[in-house]
Amino acid sequence: MARANRYYIPGCVWHITHRCHKREFLLQFAKDRKCYLSWLFEAKKRYGLKILDYIITSNHVHLLVQDTGKAVIPKSMQLIAGRTGQEFM
Repeated sequence: MARANRYYIPGCVWHITHRCHKREFLLQFAKDRKCYLSWLFEAKKRYGLKILDYIITSNHVHLLVQDTGKAVIPKSMQLIAGRTGQEFM
């Protein structure tokens, strides 16, 4: 089934669920969760991502963010996922 079209609605609050690759438990260690968290707050500084709440579990992350600009959330998620993936070893 095809994914539904995404619509941009400025100023809305979004609940984002981000799973680990293949639903594996890649965030089971504290050092990996801290890495994800540090990049989350780096995205806040770089792009102005407004973080309302978050929870990091061992295999997925829940984010509650408010949209502050058209490309803020996609750029932030690319930064967080990409850099956390690069540092994972």
